[in-house]
Amino acid sequence: MAARRILLGVTGGIAAYKSAELVRQLKKAGHEVRVVMTRGAEAFVTPLTFQALSGEPVRTSLLDPEAEAGMGHIELAKWADQVVIAPASADFIARLAQGMADDLLTTVCCATEAPIAVVPAMNQAMWSNGRTQRNIRLLGDDPQIELWGPEQGAQACGDTGPGRMLEPEVILGLVDGGSSGMLAGKRVVITAGPTREPLDPVRYISNHSSGKMGYALASAARKAGARVTLVSGPVALAPPAGVDVRPVITAEDMLREASGAVDEGCDLFIATAAVADYRPQTCAGDKIKKSSEAMLLSLVRNPDTLATIAGRADAPFTVGFAAETSDVANYATEKMQRKKLNMIVANDVSAPGLGFNSENNAVTVFWPGGQESIGPDSKTNIARHLVAMIAEHLGEATH
Repeated sequence: MAARRILLGVTGGIAAYKSAELVRQLKKAGHEVRVVMTRGAEAFVTPLTFQALSGEPVRTSLLDPEAEAGMGHIELAKWADQVVIAPASADFIARLAQGMADDLLTTVCCATEAPIAVVPAMNQAMWSNGRTQRNIRLLGDDPQIELWGPEQGAQACGDTGPGRMLEPEVILGLVDGGSSGMLAGKRVVITAGPTREPLDPVRYISNHSSGKMGYALASAARKAGARVTLVSGPVALAPPAGVDVRPVITAEDMLREASGAVDEGCDLFIATAAVADYRPQTCAGDKIKKSSEAMLLSLVRNPDTLATIAGRADAPFTVGFAAETSDVANYATEKMQRKKLNMIVANDVSAPGLGFNSENNAVTVFWPGGQESIGPDSKTNIARHLVAMIAEHLGEATH
């Protein structure tokens, strides 16, 4: 790993204590680190702590006469290869989203051309607040900015939920992931979750997919160095750190977004989404009223995202998923051959405690001439194993 120049921004929040360990790990990995602190951050950790760990002076003020004699904020902005804001408070996220430059850290973010990683940390209610989510969406639309986290779990205030800052070792992995790892430099598109096919304005046809396997794969691929786009149906999951998440609702939405993402450049396409095979022929403009003991529903076939991507003239290495309830191996291998896939991952979703809405899974991976079973294990561990296996086969296919 080549050493990089990391500008670490620390904002006000109890998670600031983790940033000291992050500096230590970044330095140990060979990176140069400079720290900019907001006034709020100084209430939690002293500048002297970061100076001792980084070996560099810590900047805290935009209007520092000595530093600004040489236009210090511009020098910092040009110096950085990567800006990491950890923790990023709700206040800082709001100011960054609005393009403000009212302190040193926001000014550097406005002036730098380096990629900016925002690592949120706040109370779960603050994270879920509509105004915060509006600001997060604004940052998500900025190609210079990546959102890393947050995680879910216990918080210092006693609450439990989304808002925890990523652990320092995870952030280090994301910093290093841009130029190292099994999928370094690869562009990966993943589909995840269910689709919803509307019957009327309040009802829809869907399935039990939670999206957990696809989200775990997106996170594992990002940590393996890939640039990951995740096309996701409606799920109740936090976006994986460093992943470009593109939400969709229907099967037609998913095909359009997945095709667009592949058009942007794609080395590997992984289709974990449980896309509805059929949709209602018509969607009522008003809520359908209960008027008889029975109702006939006419369905039409949905477009096949996986087959469409695999059938392209410029098709990437394509991996499908097959969620079955019986005769899993035969159905999966037939699907792999029929859709001309490079690999397929099959699982029996009727098995108790595995598959849909579970934290665990057990799968069998098939490819022309071979197969391998993984699990039962957590979906996180299975995702790591799958990424390693897919990366190996992808490497063989491109040589």
